[in-house]
This record gives sequence, structure tokens and C-alpha cells, in this order.
Amino acid sequence: MDTRRTGHDPRTVIGEGTAQAAPANGAAPHGGASLGDDAVLNDRVEATVESLDVLLVEDDAGDAFLAEELLADTALNTRITWVTTLADAREHLEGFRGCVLLDLNLPDAHGLELLREILEGAPAAAVVVFTGLDDEHEGVAAVAAGAQDYLVKGQVDGSLLGRSLRYSLERRRADEGARQLREARIRARENMRLERGLLPQVLLQRSPLSHRAYYRPGRKRALVGGDFYDAVEKDGTTHVVIGDVSGHGPDEAALGVSLRIAWRALIMGGVDEARVLPNLEAILVSERAQEEMYATLCMASLDTGDDRVRLRVLGHPPPMIVQDGAVEETRVTPQPPLGVFPVEETATDEVVLPVGASVLFYTDGLVDAYDGGPPERLEVAGLRRMVTGVLGQGVSLARLPEHLVDEAERSNGGPLQDDVAMLLITHGELE
Repeated sequence: MDTRRTGHDPRTVIGEGTAQAAPANGAAPHGGASLGDDAVLNDRVEATVESLDVLLVEDDAGDAFLAEELLADTALNTRITWVTTLADAREHLEGFRGCVLLDLNLPDAHGLELLREILEGAPAAAVVVFTGLDDEHEGVAAVAAGAQDYLVKGQVDGSLLGRSLRYSLERRRADEGARQLREARIRARENMRLERGLLPQVLLQRSPLSHRAYYRPGRKRALVGGDFYDAVEKDGTTHVVIGDVSGHGPDEAALGVSLRIAWRALIMGGVDEARVLPNLEAILVSERAQEEMYATLCMASLDTGDDRVRLRVLGHPPPMIVQDGAVEETRVTPQPPLGVFPVEETATDEVVLPVGASVLFYTDGLVDAYDGGPPERLEVAGLRRMVTGVLGQGVSLARLPEHLVDEAERSNGGPLQDDVAMLLITHGELE
């Protein structure tokens, strides 16, 4: 067993074997209040565990010496650092993940205020509090305030001290596990709320277009990203949007929700089609959490009875036209993403979407997949090739998104890193 003791006083270093210590400030080794009358352990019931760092915060040299003697008589492998004041303890708290043995009455701090500073300074540590026989109520209050256990001086032997340290560490780990579980549940609820905002029920009841929507979160995210889409029919014109806020996390997801809802409000409010994106850009600038946040976006509009789709693409991958098994990339005018430069007006491109044809809108989680392995990416050309291959296998349009993501993951060599959103719009009924 390796029981060692270090601290601010070089005389307090203890080597291998039986613990020995020089008294601090000239005090006798047993001059303070005793932790127990008998430090002999008759029956070692503790199982050997991994090495344990112990920060002993105790101003009485006798009690500190006895605590070390008791620990040396257990099966625990401990490395003890002894300090006598809160000021000295602060030097060891940051990043400390062991156990703190804490006397609540120090020369420069005492009581629950002392405990709170220790807990805040070493949030990953377990804390066991020492109290006097007449102050046992302080120990109960300390546990209520966040300590893992308390021990009464004069009523402690080695077995009890060893079990208390092990129990306190396990309780600290259990508390941390419970905290992480609570946070995971909170994130899951946030996910659900954000997904409901990002992925709406489209309003195409009176539209000549039908749709198939698809969304899959990326592999490494606790929250959904900023991918969003929507489709609305208003006054004989069907409008479609798909977009992606730069970055990943709650701020980006919240901004994506804001943009999606704002876009729908602008369309439903009858704002002129040419003014929708300039207004949306103003909303992005006012709602984003950081100035560098922006969004790529593709907006399409189709009048009922016509087959010409008006496209506005701002920094986003261009959609693809699918007809009779053939896949064509649309040719669009390059424009910067939303939020990079002020948008006064946007260039509009037209593509023909005859009855029976479909247009595939998607976010860059697909085109950023590796093309058979790093460093090459699929990009738009590779995705077009992949769509053609999937359809060539006899996959129906209705099932194209799932098969497309599966193929992209095979090409990527594993799950995609980024979110993927797809909106498959068909002129007529989707088969």
C-alpha cells in the first residue's frame, strides 16, 4: 500500500511504509483533539481500490497525523496532501477529483461558507466533513449543503474512515451520473421542441405539388442543428424553402426555428415574393446570437397551372430535378448566404418542372459526406451520381431519402457528421 503525504510544509512528506510526521508550528503530534482512541483495524473489510488522492484540510497537527495513521491501516491506496488553511487549500482545488477531508473550523474560514467554497473550487471532488462531538448538527447541515458524508472526531476508526471515503466517492459519482442524466433528459426535451419548430407540417392542401420530408440528426450532436424547411400554398402560389444555419448547437437551432417561422409568417402575411428574403435577412441579423452567424437558403415558388419554378439560392447547394429516372442539377446564379451582406434584392432563376417531375431540396450534410473516404467529398456532382444510382436500383421516389442517406453513410465510412434535411417536391402525386 502506498500512503503518502504532501503539503505546504516540507517536513510533512511521508514515504513508503508506516506513516510518520513532524508536527507543524511546534505542536505535539497528538496535541489536538483525537479522531479515535484506537487506530488498530481488527478486520479489513475494504477491497483494494485504485489510488485515491486525499486533500486533508485540518489545522490541528495531531488530528492530521491520526487521520493519516487511520488511512494507513486500511486497504486504500492513498496519497495525502495536508494543508492547514483555506488559503493553502485553494492552491489544490482546481481540477481535484479525489476526496477532501475537511475540518469546518479553520483559522481563516469556518462553517458552511467554508464548505461552499470547497465545493465550488473542486466540483468534481467528494467532500467528507469532520465535526466535533458537540457539533454533530454541523455535519448534518454540511451533508444537506452538498458534502457526501460527515465524521465525528473521537468516534472514528480506520475501517469507518476508509468506508466513508469509498462511499463518498461512489456517491459523488452517482450524483454526477444523475446530473448528467437530468441534463440529457433536458436536452432531449429541447430537441423535441426545436425539431417541432424546424420540421413543420407543410401547408400544401390546395397545391398541385405533393411532398416527402426527411430529417436525420448528425452523429455528434446533443441538440439538433439549424437545418430547416417549410412549404406553403398561398393565393395560388406554392412556396418552398430549405435552409441551414451555420454552426451547430442550441443557438443555431433556435435561429433556424426563428427563420422558419418568420418565413412562414411573411408568406402567409402576403409579403411580395421578391421582398421575402430581404425581410428574412433583417430578422436573422436581429435574432442571431453572434454577428458571424449566417444561413444558406434555397427558396422556390410555383404558380398553380404553370410549370416554371422561380428559384432563389443564397449560398445553398442547388436542388436537383428528377424525371423518368434522369437526375439534373439546376443551374443557379451564385449569391452569398443570408446574413453575410445586406440583401436588397435577390437574383431569380427559372427551371421547368413538368407534371410528373420532382425537385429534390437538401442540406449540405449530404454533399459534405466523404466520397469513398477522406479527403474527397461527394459535393453536388457526387450526390447527383448517387441519386441516379439509387433510382437505378428500382427504389421509388417516396423511399429515395432513406436510401440516399444510407448510401451516403456507406460512402462516408460511417454516420454523417452533420444533420441532413431533405424535401422532395413532386408536380402531381408522389409515387
